[in-house]
Amino acid sequence: MYRYDEFDRRFLEERVAQYRDQVRRRLIGQLTEEEFRPLRLRNGLYLQLHAYMYRIAIPYGTLSPAQLRMLAYIARKYDRGYGHFTTRQNIQFNWIKLEESPDIMADLASVEMHSIQTSGNCIRNTTSDPFAGVADDEIEDPRPYCEIIRQWSTLHPEFSWLPRKFKIAVSASAKDRAAVHVHDIGLYLVRNAAGEVGFQVLVGGGLGRTPIMAKVLRDFLPKQDLLSYLEAALRVYNEYGRRDNIYKARIKILVQALGIDKMRDAVEAEWSKMDHEPLDLTKETIAGIYKHFAPPAYGKPERDDDAVINTAIAADKKFSRWLKHNVANHKQPGYSIATVSLKPPGKPPGDITADQLDLLAELSERHGFGEVRVTHEQNVVFPDVRRGDLVAFYASLASSGLGTANIGLASDIIACPGLDYCSLANARSIPIAERLGEHLAAREEEIGPMKIKISGCINACGHHHVGHIGILGVDKNGEEFYQITVGGSADELSAVGIIVGRAVPSDEVNGAVDKLLDVYLAQRDDGEDLPATFRRIGMEPFKEAVYGTR
Repeated sequence: MYRYDEFDRRFLEERVAQYRDQVRRRLIGQLTEEEFRPLRLRNGLYLQLHAYMYRIAIPYGTLSPAQLRMLAYIARKYDRGYGHFTTRQNIQFNWIKLEESPDIMADLASVEMHSIQTSGNCIRNTTSDPFAGVADDEIEDPRPYCEIIRQWSTLHPEFSWLPRKFKIAVSASAKDRAAVHVHDIGLYLVRNAAGEVGFQVLVGGGLGRTPIMAKVLRDFLPKQDLLSYLEAALRVYNEYGRRDNIYKARIKILVQALGIDKMRDAVEAEWSKMDHEPLDLTKETIAGIYKHFAPPAYGKPERDDDAVINTAIAADKKFSRWLKHNVANHKQPGYSIATVSLKPPGKPPGDITADQLDLLAELSERHGFGEVRVTHEQNVVFPDVRRGDLVAFYASLASSGLGTANIGLASDIIACPGLDYCSLANARSIPIAERLGEHLAAREEEIGPMKIKISGCINACGHHHVGHIGILGVDKNGEEFYQITVGGSADELSAVGIIVGRAVPSDEVNGAVDKLLDVYLAQRDDGEDLPATFRRIGMEPFKEAVYGTR
């Protein structure tokens, strides 16, 4: 993983000192809340319903043991003993005191972490495939380009005050595990007809109150042109994006208003008149970043690895289930990719305790070459577990409440914090997720792969629009109701789900989801996921099942 150089360290030291003085001035009344608000937001501090929330950046989701232990320390010292992983591969702490927030920033800096640009109208944390570098369907590792984008975008003078927040995702695999189509700019590493590797560039994706899938801006962009082309696209957005209406300020609205052809013409025209040379990525520059992401020293497969696993499968049904659902193929023989579920049925999705963070740090040293990845689906990936170690690895997880075997199943629910924490929410998300996950756990083997996603408001932090089944909390005269969508998807076949009908009260959500799943199970063809079945049979069977009328 990338290691800070002297410039990075000095930059963070100066930022901590600046922020500490800003907080001091706020506490003694020299800054009003209105004056302080943009300063704290640019440093990741939100004012929520009950306390300040502190959002920490985890660039492209990668964490070291030292960083995991620091997050555990922060959870214990400054919060209530736990944190919450988000759908942007970040972590949030929900019970922070303003006067202690500069100390948190200083503690983070000591392990090469920060909270800069986790809020505000700027380029946010760049996300990527949590299987990056080890996936067996990957063209090449996308993380070096995420790091290049991070360095280019942090405090970029032209893009620090965009019309609205701006999100970028990068993927390099046939299977999209990074939800590229729902980003302001999405990048796929692809090969052209000559076999050269470059980028397909997408623009104008996003969820919220106007969910739109990104469109192709450029079919092939040479690697060396990555930053200059991104800069051109951001310049067009910065100049023409709306600033008079916060709800129409995202780049997706600009693309929708212009049309993708005119948007492409504007970006290409801006790009053609730029001086590219200062932003060109030379082979030496790319190679220098790639050195930080060199593969570890893998050992040779052991002859008895499969025998150890087969013995455990025969003796332990829980391990067998975990191996089936939580372990994926690795491109290196003798190794596996293991995903740790943070979705035990009946518990808040994405929450993790300080003790569990410490355990992940220990396991990453023992079984993972000192690295873990956070997913946008609020789980944790160990990218390099020796197959012969999977039995011991699982035993350690299970003894600490982290052995849930449900990755990609119905109880692996994405949910935002909702009205339990967020001042923007209309309804609670966490209790709905807890009850629904517990309810569906008994039948999820029958259901198979399923993406259920829950948001507490139209801002869609829970990605409900692209759930196979999406659930949106709405307020009806002071009561919490839930609007249900079906047929959404966030993968390479991305689609926005369609509203089934009128919103239902909280105590009817489980029953409504059951009815949708019953239709799917009765109608699906072999190998079909729910979106595929929905595309084939349409809405009417689902609507009739829930509401009883056509």
